[in-house]
Amino acid sequence: MLTLWKYIVLLLPAGVLAGIASSVAGLASLVSYPALLFAGIPPVAANVTNTAALVLTAVGSGATSKRELHGHLRELLKLLPLTAGGSLCGSLLLLAAPAKSFEYVVPYFIFGSALLILWPEIRPGRPRRQPAASGMKKGGRRGWVAEAAVGAAIFVVGAYTGYFGAAGGVVMLAILTATSSLGFAECNALRNVSLGASNLTATIVFAFRSHIYWQAALPLAAGLFVGGAIGPYIVRRVPSRPLKFAIAFAAVALSVFLFIQAYFGVG
Repeated sequence: MLTLWKYIVLLLPAGVLAGIASSVAGLASLVSYPALLFAGIPPVAANVTNTAALVLTAVGSGATSKRELHGHLRELLKLLPLTAGGSLCGSLLLLAAPAKSFEYVVPYFIFGSALLILWPEIRPGRPRRQPAASGMKKGGRRGWVAEAAVGAAIFVVGAYTGYFGAAGGVVMLAILTATSSLGFAECNALRNVSLGASNLTATIVFAFRSHIYWQAALPLAAGLFVGGAIGPYIVRRVPSRPLKFAIAFAAVALSVFLFIQAYFGVG
């Protein structure tokens, strides 16, 4: 009972912060994953538990995105098999590889996530494209080679989400906005639901073949749900640029700490 209380006190507020981080930059795992490590859960088990908690975030965002998802069933049916199938491969790879291998690669994933957050802020200024209206084409029908390339990219994002997933939402949103005729809000809603399917697929695999710390996943999931709901209100009032820099700075610090811990056994 004391252990459950410890998880609630630590992970419920961490989940709220992670939900807000997800609203700002699609990077909930950069808050929730280290919180699970801090709670004393081993790295692979923390990743597995984090994936299970993230499922509820997709449920909440999907329920509040009915307007954006309306009329886009066809696009969703294209995305779901790719992200779920990729996640199946990624989750099985995580369980097949030695736990130490995961510890070695995670610092690079997190550092790459920080770069993804900062890139739109530090790249040379360009005129921003206005999002195309829903249902309009951006320049004709893509050929089958381009379609296959986009599908392969989405499959890889799904696999990455099943394996670890931090910044997977950023990459997915970038792919959808660059290759779709839909507006940003619609792409964001499709991203949330499709990666929710990816997390759900991985969670089913982990439930049968690994160990999920459910007593930690449930309070974290509750916090993620709350944070995801209040995040948009905070984002409307606080400039996104300083928030993104703060998250990126924390991600770099975390990646350095985990790198030293994995390669030098310090910490």
